Amino acid sequence: MKKIYFLSDLHLGARTLKNPLENERRVVRWLDSVKESASAIYLLGDILDYWYEYKTVVPRGYTRFFGKIAELTDRGIEVHWFIGNHDIWIFDYLPAELGVSVYYTPQIVNLNGKTFYLAHGDGLGDTSRTFRFIRAIFHNRFCQVLYSAIHPRWTVSFAHKWSSHSRLNGDSDDYSGESDEYLVKYAKSYLEKSSQHIDFFIFGHRHIMLDLMIRKDCRVIILGDWINYFSYAVLDGDQIWLEQFDE
Repeated sequence: MKKIYFLSDLHLGARTLKNPLENERRVVRWLDSVKESASAIYLLGDILDYWYEYKTVVPRGYTRFFGKIAELTDRGIEVHWFIGNHDIWIFDYLPAELGVSVYYTPQIVNLNGKTFYLAHGDGLGDTSRTFRFIRAIFHNRFCQVLYSAIHPRWTVSFAHKWSSHSRLNGDSDDYSGESDEYLVKYAKSYLEKSSQHIDFFIFGHRHIMLDLMIRKDCRVIILGDWINYFSYAVLDGDQIWLEQFDE
């Protein structure tokens, strides 16, 4: 049986990375290293630090990464892409060009006989009113149309500055403990309210590596990132664990 991989928060193209091109190359090398063993790869958000598709224009960059993803899907490997809070504005270009499946909301899927709740994690359990307000604006279709009317020479620069500020102020706080970690609290609340059994909650967003059992038959996994940890999760049969890409 082939393996299924999960990773998030690559933030490709981020201006705060010391060497954005080398980060992209490292991701490509990892994809090369798993392509023989993978049946599917789940990208759980913030894969790109910024992306906005105009009707006839897309942002420059990411050539090596996009080419590798296209190679994988051409080989029959499923690639599932969940939008995050940095790559919100993916529409039809990437699915059409790369053959990826794109998701805009959390998904519950059955993999190897186990039930997974998959999501980037933004907006789940975070009670910050400011964050929820900004998130609502970013996801509003009318606001997106207004934004698309502004020339990219201004929007791209603004977006990268906003992105840098966002990641430096809140996305990468240290683990705050089981009782205070809001994605853990969200998972527990979901189990209390839902009759559906979940074996694994897998999230990105928080830039921490966490594998926590919240019930005897349920774990929360937070995937870390590719800024500090170069981390991912592997599902092999019915076993799942976190690893780091060490070259």
